[in-house]
Amino acid sequence: MITVTQATATAGALKRLTDEGVSIWLDDLSRTRITSGGLAALVAGKHVVGVTTNPSIFQAAIGSGEGYEEQLADLAARGVTVDEAVRMMTTADVRAAADILRPVHTRSGGRDGRVSIEVDPRLAHDTAATIAEAKQLAWLVDRPNVMIKIPATRAGLPAITEVIGLGISVNVTLIFSLERYREVMDAYLAGLEKAAARGLDLSAIHSVASFFVSRVDSEIDKRLTVLGTDEALALRGRAALANARLAYEAYEERFGSADGTPGGDRWTALAGARANKQRPLWASTGVKDPAYKDTLYVDELVAPGTVNTMPEATLDAVGDHGVITGNTVTGGYAQARADLAAVEALGISYDEVVTRLEEEGVAKFETAWQDLLDAVTKSLNNKGVDAE
Repeated sequence: MITVTQATATAGALKRLTDEGVSIWLDDLSRTRITSGGLAALVAGKHVVGVTTNPSIFQAAIGSGEGYEEQLADLAARGVTVDEAVRMMTTADVRAAADILRPVHTRSGGRDGRVSIEVDPRLAHDTAATIAEAKQLAWLVDRPNVMIKIPATRAGLPAITEVIGLGISVNVTLIFSLERYREVMDAYLAGLEKAAARGLDLSAIHSVASFFVSRVDSEIDKRLTVLGTDEALALRGRAALANARLAYEAYEERFGSADGTPGGDRWTALAGARANKQRPLWASTGVKDPAYKDTLYVDELVAPGTVNTMPEATLDAVGDHGVITGNTVTGGYAQARADLAAVEALGISYDEVVTRLEEEGVAKFETAWQDLLDAVTKSLNNKGVDAE
């Protein structure tokens, strides 16, 4: 596990990233990372100011059993169900991480120091159940710096509005398309309007919209490679950045830009009530194609008011050899539109790709969650308790 001294020595590029207005969050969490001091070291020495989790992350952490032995024994002794056991373990980790990040939350006025936990992915297409789960998770974690992750499915949109309207901060996840991203921003604004109508303090409500990056290249590059023409091959590695840059353009249209250009009328009214912008968060920023630079989705997505959540390998790579040269987003809108148009011109449907990615994203998290349930069931049963 990394020490504070080691972390500080490699933080130059990370500091530059922070200075450009990008909040660095860690896309990982485990019991051992908490108890060993590893998370605290990243906060102290590598400019990490938040944590995101997802079902795959918890499956890897809890599925191994490392660090969870005592809690598993206690849960088995109580004869809890596997669903309750998983909920108790995941919320305990998030609560502990939130305590580590509480000073960051205080210093940033609630903007950072956030730890995200996702609703059960099996509820992704059930609005009412998602709302109920979000309320339960917020209550169980019971920390002001928790964010509840809700997937940006069709059923997730009204859930986002209602949960924000209750004053609960939300991380909207699994966003792939520009159209869905605009719907997410609208759902957030509607939630703020509900919160205002209920007399809640809008300044205490925060949200990020997690726009997935590398998976777009993985899917489109695969299709470009099949085409195999020089024109197609030249477009590899460009669609994901283009998609994200156009998402930031949409963000500026809704919420205003750093240079002072105002946002839309709905936002202007809410801003007057001290509401917070819903920041874009770049997710899935670990590079999957070894042909690309391992810091590609960090170096090329630098813009003020954004979050980049990174797995530790990407965080280390940026600290070691990231090239942070200033804003690499707002000057590229025209090229981004041209790149996506060129992909479409080759017969690759943008709408079909992003729809598939959303469906696959939900399915992958459901599979990871089931694998986690199976692993915990086995652990509880090995301790002599029927977890069914």
